[in-house]
Amino acid sequence: MGTAKRQPWVVGVSGASGTPYAASVIRALLAAGEAVDLVVSRAARLTILDETGIAFRDAHWRTDLAAWLGTDEGLDDVRYWPAGDFAAGPSSGSYPAKGMLVVPATTGAVAGIALGLSKDLLQRVASVTLKERRPLVVCVRETPLNGVTLKHLVELDAQGAVVLPASPGFYAGGSTVRELVDFVAGRVLDAVGVPHSLYLRWEGELGAAARKTADGDGASAEGE
Repeated sequence: MGTAKRQPWVVGVSGASGTPYAASVIRALLAAGEAVDLVVSRAARLTILDETGIAFRDAHWRTDLAAWLGTDEGLDDVRYWPAGDFAAGPSSGSYPAKGMLVVPATTGAVAGIALGLSKDLLQRVASVTLKERRPLVVCVRETPLNGVTLKHLVELDAQGAVVLPASPGFYAGGSTVRELVDFVAGRVLDAVGVPHSLYLRWEGELGAAARKTADGDGASAEGE
């Protein structure tokens, strides 16, 4: 029998503050046994450097990604595409991607995707994802939002994308930055049906998450 065809999730990282959200999503995808194609915009490299001190380089992406994620586990299932490579596999609708997660998404990326500008590989892959009717999650990280961006978000929703603001919920009992980051990452994965254990789910009982956390029964973070 032939080898099963690889079908990755494309993770696009734009230059918005919030690169820990992307790292959490990637770790959880790999923990779930999913393949990942990674696109990091030029602006995102500056944000990664600013928020983590890690220089993300095309020629050393594997080493830099391991440093960013805090682990090299599962990296055999990751393929990296430079943001300027318009001949990359995911730039074509015939490439067998499952869908795309843009985490975090700048308002510029939101505008470019909504208008179909395809000014870099990240925007091009998002446009391909929409035209092929594949799942697209746009995790916008900006506040406040002006009217133009709100119109672009409405347009993305109309085209079939899931607009998912990087807005952590507190009902899951999260009290650390990592837990709040993982909540948002978990909601991104929920939107595309990828299983994870990044946060405690609501079960209809007030205070349940806080009690479980106090008892040491909280959700374990992926990659730890």
